[in-house]
Amino acid sequence: MAFLSGRLYGTAQSMDLILETSQSRYDTLNRYYDGAQHLKQLGLAIPPELKRFTVIVNWPRVVADSRVDRLDMKGFRVGDDERLAEAAWQLWQRFGMVEDQSSYLDFELFGRSFKVVSKDDDGGVEIRSVSPEDIITLRSPVTGDVYIAYQRIRDEYDMTVRRIVWTRKRTIYMDAAWRVENEVANDIGIVPVVPAFRNWRTREPAYMPWPRLQGVSCISDVIDLTDSCARDLTNAQLAQETHAVPQRGVLGATKGDFVDENGTQLPAWEAYFGRVWALHNANAKTFEFSSAQMTNFTAMVDMYARLCAGSSGLPPNYFGLAADDAASADAIRSREAKLVKSIERDQRALGAQAKETARIAIAMMMGVETAKRFDQCEALWHDPGTPTVAQRADAVTKLYSVQDPAGRPLLPREMAWEELGWSPDKIKRATSLLRREEEESLAAYLKPEVPDAENDGGSGDATSGGDAGAASAKPQQ
Repeated sequence: MAFLSGRLYGTAQSMDLILETSQSRYDTLNRYYDGAQHLKQLGLAIPPELKRFTVIVNWPRVVADSRVDRLDMKGFRVGDDERLAEAAWQLWQRFGMVEDQSSYLDFELFGRSFKVVSKDDDGGVEIRSVSPEDIITLRSPVTGDVYIAYQRIRDEYDMTVRRIVWTRKRTIYMDAAWRVENEVANDIGIVPVVPAFRNWRTREPAYMPWPRLQGVSCISDVIDLTDSCARDLTNAQLAQETHAVPQRGVLGATKGDFVDENGTQLPAWEAYFGRVWALHNANAKTFEFSSAQMTNFTAMVDMYARLCAGSSGLPPNYFGLAADDAASADAIRSREAKLVKSIERDQRALGAQAKETARIAIAMMMGVETAKRFDQCEALWHDPGTPTVAQRADAVTKLYSVQDPAGRPLLPREMAWEELGWSPDKIKRATSLLRREEEESLAAYLKPEVPDAENDGGSGDATSGGDAGAASAKPQQ
């Protein structure tokens, strides 16, 4: 087996090193999303006896999932070429890109996502999503185009078992030891790996630690607030056991005086939290303090929740803050204005990725010249706001009912359907059903054609539409 050439081998190894170095960052984001961050990340020196009082509020998952839930693609538009748009959308559906929310979660959680286009064994193409933990690209500082991509393939034990390198000319498959197993020529001259970055910046700040990866996680602003709330809730849990109930005290007793019903000495914490005390010293005196209020802890939790709502753009009720008013549809949309605008910005980034992915797939299937039509392509998305169907339908109906001087509707029918949020498949089905209804309605007004005069019961003359000669030659009965 051969190995990579020296320069390409060095580049691929440096990209592998970037992935290894970035793993700690991805692990931290994964732990916060799963609510599994370590206690040491909370800045608390908690003894082992108090670990059962720790509470982790999983606001990072609330933020990430709430954004992913609003990312729903519904089709492509390629200028006026409906055939090409339908072919691209069928590809997207065939490989599960419509139902694949994991790529959107990667985009929101890690700030980046990747899609790979490759040829299958039958000569067709396949599209797949790859975790940012295992793939990376290098872009030209002049044009911004991807000129090399590298992926490591890991097994269930996180051990690298294969490696792939893409260039503009070829795709190279290697084993874990960097030995080349297979090479495939790249006929289209484009690296078939398409990244998408959330909140893309022209250049990452120099103060950021190496490696400076593009893309901003949607939970980065709520991590510190989540830790602060976790500290507050942990303190509240401890205070609930020690101060929320009347505090007890003992005078004239030693540690050895605390025993159970069998006379065995109790451990310190078990004696403290025990419901029943048995004192060996009959001269010991007990007394009780009044309980403390817990409102200071709840006030801090409310404050952290409101700060999270402000930084993430999510409405306060997403963080457990109940609204006192019965919000109308306009009020709901007003509260979600920042969130919706941010989601629309994410849709543009993910839409550009979907457009380029479809372009590469079409280029592999139909040729580069056909793929050039995707310069006019755009990805279509469902409305990221909370649906208010009645208001949208009312507005579209008014636009459709307005007519120009020639009596035509101001808004074409299919465009009205698009404004209602219908997908291209639904619009196509509606068009087919309307055409069938119109044909059936037209057929009901047409009189069936009479094949001959005999069936019509006429005399067979010219005025009745029959053949006069045939009628006269017919013998009388």
